[in-house]
Amino acid sequence: MKRLALLLGSLLVVTAAASAKEVVPAPVVVEEAPVQIVEKEVIVYRDKEEGFRPNGSIDLQYRYYGNAEGDTAREAKWAENNNSSRTQLKTKINMTEKQSLEVRVRDYNSLDEAGAKGTNSKTETRVRYWYNHGLMGDSKVNLNSRLHYRNKTAGTQDVEYSARFDFADYLFNNDFIKTNTFEISPKVGYVWGDGNDSDYESFVGVDLSSVYTLPAGFSAEFNVYLTQHFFGKLAELPQQNGTEDKNFDVAVEAYLYNTTNLYTNGNYAVDFVFEGGFDPYTWSQERTFNKLTNKYDDDMTYSLYAYPAVRLSYQATDFVNVYALAGAEYRNYMVTAQSSAQNWRWQPTATVGFTTTF
Repeated sequence: MKRLALLLGSLLVVTAAASAKEVVPAPVVVEEAPVQIVEKEVIVYRDKEEGFRPNGSIDLQYRYYGNAEGDTAREAKWAENNNSSRTQLKTKINMTEKQSLEVRVRDYNSLDEAGAKGTNSKTETRVRYWYNHGLMGDSKVNLNSRLHYRNKTAGTQDVEYSARFDFADYLFNNDFIKTNTFEISPKVGYVWGDGNDSDYESFVGVDLSSVYTLPAGFSAEFNVYLTQHFFGKLAELPQQNGTEDKNFDVAVEAYLYNTTNLYTNGNYAVDFVFEGGFDPYTWSQERTFNKLTNKYDDDMTYSLYAYPAVRLSYQATDFVNVYALAGAEYRNYMVTAQSSAQNWRWQPTATVGFTTTF
């Protein structure tokens, strides 16, 4: 009996141990949290395009004119501006992308006592307003309107409107010659004396204005002005018997320019500059009768000149340039008639000034 009990107890112990080894823990279930996608606003920073800002330039200069070569008798006066000065202020303001304004004021002063009280002391003012209409349709022709006003030194004023059609993009543009402007400009205008009486004229016409860039620092300008004049009573052209109330004339300007650098060191530069040409060459349909000589003046006249000079410039800042020029002008000052043009003379000049941009 005791043996049976011991046997059963041993079996129970062995069975329990075996059961303990076969116990498998229950699996643990882990629930994954749902994935949430959050979209955030992305801000991209770009440089803001700078809009149009008014800009322009101002040039102020003082020029001295010496006595013309061989002009010892003051009453002879080879050149009208002997021993005189000219102060000039020029400014151009680009008011909008299409509109600009140009103003030029010239003040002439004689430096001798006799001339100070005469015609050598005078002021001339010129104002021009421009409006750029842009290209004409699908063409390459650009149209500008120009309104011009001038108060001349001779005691007259004039206004003029011109529609300026620029054909430059259709002309030369290569390594030898580049057409910068080639404008054909119908015009209409009016001129009147300070007395506001019958000393006036009205005119219509067509102008050609062109500028070219050439190699080796050269550039050229060629202009033609065709004008039909209609005169008021006091402005009519003197004739041997009476007067003429209308006239057609042609003026041609042809200029050559050159700038050659001689020396540069930092902000300093020395250049040789030259300009010269016909200023202008004119033809008049009607000749004017000169009562002093008792004969008609020539119907064709011209003034031919050359102006070489040396220019020293200093770039003071990014916006200010200071300059000085010393040179002389060679011109037929007195006799300009084509049939007898003569007496070319040198006249020394000296100029100082500055240009600023804004």
